[in-house]
Amino acid sequence: MRQLAIIGGTGVDELEGLELVQTHTPQTPFGEPSRAIQEGRLGDTRVFFLQRHGSPGTIPPHLINYRANIWALHSLGVDDILAINAVGGITEPMRPGTLVIPDQVIDYTWGRAHSFDDGASGELMHIDFTEPYDRELRLALIAVANAGRISHEASGIHGVTQGPRLETAAEIRRLARDGCDVVGMTGMPEASLARELGLAYACVCMVVNPAAGLGDLPISLHMMREILRREAVEVRQLLQHLLGSRYCA
Repeated sequence: MRQLAIIGGTGVDELEGLELVQTHTPQTPFGEPSRAIQEGRLGDTRVFFLQRHGSPGTIPPHLINYRANIWALHSLGVDDILAINAVGGITEPMRPGTLVIPDQVIDYTWGRAHSFDDGASGELMHIDFTEPYDRELRLALIAVANAGRISHEASGIHGVTQGPRLETAAEIRRLARDGCDVVGMTGMPEASLARELGLAYACVCMVVNPAAGLGDLPISLHMMREILRREAVEVRQLLQHLLGSRYCA
């Protein structure tokens, strides 16, 4: 049976309903993961949970040790990763309160450790990243969202910026011209590192605010909190449906 891990982002500090069995802090060639990885059960299903920003401390997006996080999950026998990301909405359908299951990504980050490949093997690690999110896992998410009548957008282009500052209005106009539907700060290099290790990776984006220049009010964490709370409930429902359909014996 395939083993699932959940990576939580802003607003998802714990996996509600997780019956904790034990915690793991695997040593990796790249240091320690953001936080001890929780192993537990949701219903009858064994899952792992990692908060990428740490908690109770808060690691900013550009300083997250993505390589250690992904390597640690792989070392625990994880096959599939479902990442949860808080994002800003750019295009009209991507309004606050919307769940998005993106199918493409554009990476605007820089200076992050983007690969496990250090050249030591003598072979270059040219992964195929045509479809950055695992198709089978994405389709499973879409199917259970439809079956559970969970409102969502079944595709979208996820633009990933450096952070931790939010974008300027001009930068959002540029992302819109590039075709981005949502913008966040943590989707890369998480997705490509998972691909390098052969892990199936997909994400659910929670739209928590209009992107810069597209709303009437300044963007603040305070204005996002209520939307985060509501969307976290829907994400938990989506996860429960997914576990019941894909990971239970």
